[in-house]
Amino acid sequence: MRRETQNILLVLLGGALLKISFSGLYLRYVQKSLLPLLIAAGVVMIGLALFAIIRDIRRGKAADEHDHEHAHSSRSTWLMLLPVMAVFLISPPALGGDVVNSAADTNQTQRSRNLLGELPSGDVIPLSMTEFVTRTAWDESGTLDGRRVRLTGFMLRSEGGTFVARLAISCCAADARPLKVKLTGDVPTIADEQWVEVTGQVVPKSANEQNSWVPSFTVESFTSVPEPVEPYES
Repeated sequence: MRRETQNILLVLLGGALLKISFSGLYLRYVQKSLLPLLIAAGVVMIGLALFAIIRDIRRGKAADEHDHEHAHSSRSTWLMLLPVMAVFLISPPALGGDVVNSAADTNQTQRSRNLLGELPSGDVIPLSMTEFVTRTAWDESGTLDGRRVRLTGFMLRSEGGTFVARLAISCCAADARPLKVKLTGDVPTIADEQWVEVTGQVVPKSANEQNSWVPSFTVESFTSVPEPVEPYES
């Protein structure tokens, strides 16, 4: 690969990292806590490219090459630019229902045995999908029984049931794991992948090993909402 090509790729890749970092698109790839590392990586790549360009100019590096070599290098350069340009031109959606359906059932929850904290007071408790699913799987005292809970996720229909689902990540989208809750009662017809806030109550003892720890949830109310800025839970 020619040095000019390397420098161009470094500038574009560094620029792509900075673009997704400052536009907020990075949240579709990695956790929020990794933002400083993305920015640092983009700055370093651009800095290395500029340093190399300035060094080559000072050395008076000749750019004349015979026509065949120039044509071959140009084709290779354009091919290597394709994935970088894709970052600039394409804004991928957050992972959704396809990942939930295709993931192994054993990934439904981390099933952590860490001690669970006290539930907040109030008529309706807003909980993350992660905490709700973990509590229904491991809290044998039934602290959620009879409590009204509000969950936020996207609609999903599969295996003859209707679910509200969400994806959680530990580091980046590559390690996304599905979380889903089966809806019962008066469930309105809402398109798959539509984000909703749903209020209701857990069906006691509904999450078990036989159904891969998927709790059932009796619906009281539904509200359609925009996709959150941070679509993944951690």
